[in-house]
Amino acid sequence: MCVVCDLLEGQGRSMSTAFRCAGGWVSLILPAFCVVLAAGCSVESVDAPPAPATEGSATAAGTGGVEKRIQVDGSSTVAKVAAAVQEEFTKKFSDTKVALKVTGTGTGFKEMIADRIDIANASRPVKESERADCAKAGIELVELKIALDGLTVCVNPQNDWVDTITVAQLKKIWEPGSAVKTWKDVDPAWPDVPLALFGPGEESGTFDYFTEVINGKEDQITESYSASADDNVTITGIAGEKGGMGFFGCAYYFSNRDKVKALKISATDSVADGVEPSIETVRSGAYKPLSRPLFIYVKKSSLAKPEVLDFAKFFLNEGQAQVGAVGYVPLEESELKSVNEALNAAVGGAGK
Repeated sequence: MCVVCDLLEGQGRSMSTAFRCAGGWVSLILPAFCVVLAAGCSVESVDAPPAPATEGSATAAGTGGVEKRIQVDGSSTVAKVAAAVQEEFTKKFSDTKVALKVTGTGTGFKEMIADRIDIANASRPVKESERADCAKAGIELVELKIALDGLTVCVNPQNDWVDTITVAQLKKIWEPGSAVKTWKDVDPAWPDVPLALFGPGEESGTFDYFTEVINGKEDQITESYSASADDNVTITGIAGEKGGMGFFGCAYYFSNRDKVKALKISATDSVADGVEPSIETVRSGAYKPLSRPLFIYVKKSSLAKPEVLDFAKFFLNEGQAQVGAVGYVPLEESELKSVNEALNAAVGGAGK
């Protein structure tokens, strides 16, 4: 059996590697090229000690050679802007690594309760039960609103029979025990094309919000749909089925207009009252009932770490440019001021 060591980068760099063979341990110093070994040895490798940090390097930026790390998990909706903010933040704070995971709002809060992360991204407000579980674990949450979103209902671009859909029709399609199989079942004027439904899973804040405002009760939904934690998978599903339909945050729609078609939403029984999702309609509140706030929840004790506080401040302020760039709605100045005040107030008690 052969073992191939990774190609080492950087001229003059070496790796100290120990090989466990039948006769025991043999230590070698490997030069910076690929080495192939045979004779049934297994490999456990450890990088040689790094060279001293030089001015301008990540480890030289005031950390004494120790990389700072921020753990973030949660909403796929918020992840779209969080990834953009992460990229800009690490340009300014090169000694800090932001570890961003995307598992859904609910799972993000579970990770917070387990004390494994510093920040939970959320596409809905924290539930009282989640906050209570955090308190039992000795964790206090700091809620920071970072943007507005218009949850968008999309169909396949080949769908030329519907441009506006009512909340009542959406409920008929998505409610538990729905008997709807084709578009004709929703409206007799529509064709007998099979409905193919796609959307987020139950750990998603988008799932929670949609089911509450459309079906009248959180977590209640038809079993006849394909669930995924990845909104891009939902988009692919809709794009691949003529009768496809699904829902996700508006930023994913804005960046995939060539693949899916957004429907206007009518909060009444009249399609004449349909409102399309846009920056303007979400900000004004006209896009009802699917406009919603987006949040990050910071563990209060983590604010005692300068890197976490820097990231939270960056997200709220410089990050508003990324909020708009990815397709969400930035906060108004007055609201942004209030959120910053809440963060500053929390900092005084951080670590307690």
